[in-house]
Amino acid sequence: MQDFPKVCVIGGGSWATAIVKMLAENIPQVGWYMRSLYAIEHIKRHGHNPSYLSQATFNPEKLQLFNDINEAVTYADYLIFAVPSAFLQSELDKLTLPLDQKIIFSAIKGIVPESGLIVGKHFNKNYKVSFKKFGVITGPCHAEEVAMERLSYLTIATQDEAIGNKMRSLLSSDYIKTTLSDDIIGTEYAAMLKNIFALAAGIAHGLGYGDNFQAVLMSNAIREMKRFTKKVWKTKRNINNSAYLGDLLVTGYSVFSRNRTFGNMIGKGYTVKSAMMEMKMVAEGYYATKSAYKINVLNKARTPIIDTVYRVLYEQKDPKTEFNALTTLLD
Repeated sequence: MQDFPKVCVIGGGSWATAIVKMLAENIPQVGWYMRSLYAIEHIKRHGHNPSYLSQATFNPEKLQLFNDINEAVTYADYLIFAVPSAFLQSELDKLTLPLDQKIIFSAIKGIVPESGLIVGKHFNKNYKVSFKKFGVITGPCHAEEVAMERLSYLTIATQDEAIGNKMRSLLSSDYIKTTLSDDIIGTEYAAMLKNIFALAAGIAHGLGYGDNFQAVLMSNAIREMKRFTKKVWKTKRNINNSAYLGDLLVTGYSVFSRNRTFGNMIGKGYTVKSAMMEMKMVAEGYYATKSAYKINVLNKARTPIIDTVYRVLYEQKDPKTEFNALTTLLD
C-alpha cells in the first residue's frame, strides 16, 4: 500500500482551490485551511468553494477542513501556502507552533510586505525553515484553467530533488504536467516580477496601445527580469524556460490575469483605491511593485518598466505621460 504524506493547503482563494483539486486527484485525503467558516460549511454541504472556482467540485469526505492554522500545521507533513502575500504574515501571526520540522511549499507570487522578502527568505529568516525543506510551486498556470481541466504546466523548484519529485507526484495528472528546477530564489523573484509586468501590459492596454507595443513591452520585460534576477540571485538559469518567460506571457496576456485587469483599469483612469474596490480581489503586482523598486535601489539593475509602474502607482504620476516616456526607453 502506497504511503502518502499528509498535505495541507493554506488559503481559501482561487489558487489554493486549484491546488486542492490537483492534490485530490492523487491522494486519499487533502488538508485545507481557510479563514472563512462559511466557506468550510458550504464545501461540506455542496462540494465546492462558494467564492472561488465554483466549477471545481470536491468529495467532502476526501477533505480535512481546518479553521485553526495550528490544527492544520499539526496535521500536515507538507504545508502549501497559497494566500496572497499581503496576508501571509497575518496568518502566520496566529501560529503557536514551530514550522522548522515541516516541509514548506510556497505557491505565493509576491513579496511579504512586513519583511520586504520573498516567501522563502521570509520563512528562513523568521521561522527557521531550512531552504532544504522549502520549495516553490509556480507556473505558467492559471487556477481557472486548472478548474476546467485544461492542459497546464507547473514548475516545482527545490534544493532537495527527492522532495521535488514527491511534490511532482502529488500534483501531476492527465492535465497537469510538471518540471523540476533548483532555482528556488530565482523562480520566486520571477513570479513576483511577472505580476508587475502584467500590470504594465494592462496599463498600456487601458491607454490604447496595441498588440505591436505589447510585443515590445513583453520582449523588454523578460530582459528586465533577467537583469533583476541576476542581481539578486546570480546562478545559472535559462530565462526563456517556462517558469520565467512562460509565466510572464500567460500573466501578461491572459483574460484571467488579475494584474493585467488591475493595470487596465489604471490605464483607463481609475485610481488605485477605486480599482481595488471594484476588483474585490488582490492584484499581487501592486504590492510587488513597491518592494521590487526598493530592492532595486540597492541592486541598481536597469528596470525602466518597474520604475514606470512604480511612479504611476505610488507617486500618482500620469499614466499617459509615463508610458509615453517609457516608449523611448524600449527597443
